Amino acid sequence: MINKKDLFLYFLFISFVFLLPKHAISQDFFNTDYDPSKSYILMTSPTIQNIERLNYLINNEILYAGKYEIIGIYFFSEKYDYTQSIRYIRDNHLIKFHMQRITGTLTNENIFGPNNLTNNFDIMFNQSKGLFIWGEETDIQPILYGEKNTGSEVTDPQKNLFELSLVFHLLGNTNNHNFTPFLERNPKYFIIGIDNGMEIMNVATGGSMIQDIPSELYKSESIQETVQINQENLHRNYWQDIFDNSQLMSASFHPIRLEINGFLMKKLKWKRTNVTPPMISSHHQAIKNLEDCWDITARSLDGKVIESIKSRKYPNVFAVQFHPEISELYEENGRKYKFSPRDISASYYERTGKNGRKFLSRFWKMVTKAIIN
Repeated sequence: MINKKDLFLYFLFISFVFLLPKHAISQDFFNTDYDPSKSYILMTSPTIQNIERLNYLINNEILYAGKYEIIGIYFFSEKYDYTQSIRYIRDNHLIKFHMQRITGTLTNENIFGPNNLTNNFDIMFNQSKGLFIWGEETDIQPILYGEKNTGSEVTDPQKNLFELSLVFHLLGNTNNHNFTPFLERNPKYFIIGIDNGMEIMNVATGGSMIQDIPSELYKSESIQETVQINQENLHRNYWQDIFDNSQLMSASFHPIRLEINGFLMKKLKWKRTNVTPPMISSHHQAIKNLEDCWDITARSLDGKVIESIKSRKYPNVFAVQFHPEISELYEENGRKYKFSPRDISASYYERTGKNGRKFLSRFWKMVTKAIIN
């Protein structure tokens, strides 16, 4: 027999659930709350950090997303606990953010072809305007681009399988000519990759990776040797691996060089070829082999690392290896960090400088045009 206390707690729980906005607790948005009268943008890796950053860009009018709402999509077996994101959306009343959990079976052998997620991918593609592929700190398993692991740190293989298969369905792969990519039905669909997102786009279409920049490109055999490389050639901060110091930033600022008459130079109206804006990045891998479906639009100062790519076929598909989405880049009074123990403390805003801020402003305007196109 149920006592009065248990009955009261039961009704309290039911009332709590039904009083919550549906979008804040649902992990199955397309089957519960999807509204065909609205327009949606997808984002992978909808962690709290990535939701915060995208929301910051929109709220501060750095990126204009119009009336579009955001659907965070993720694979059920990813390592990140996305219930944290669901609570964050609910607690901060982010009514334009939603979550969609995808289930199924993905293996190394079935991601570059039709699989049991194909129908889900098709539905999401048909019901969205575009896709942000956010970067995360996990390397892609080298077996997926035909190599042995010589320097990769694969921390979330299931996330990689999910995103690689999704991008394959959208853009196709040079090794599977029998598959017609979804964008053939809507060539104006936008896909924008950030950091690891660019690496996903490269491997999904048939490319391969430099597994460790310092050792492969600069022949470094230790962390101590790596930190002696010029900072402009370091794409993350290796000093933090030597010193446990909260003042050290985890990332690195380094200049990028836009390809002359390339996509970025034209779109951003970057007329001064000798101006190399400093960008922030935190990665140790880079594109090795890039398929013919891509154009290179920016490189590192020494030309060894590809910093940006653009689809040759689809006008609104491009990616960058650096991080233009970090909120501290736009905050004048942000916290100050050092790159090395002897470095002078400076904020991300200060390190970006006038040219960097001009580049970032024009970059997000370009993204805006891709969204509202």
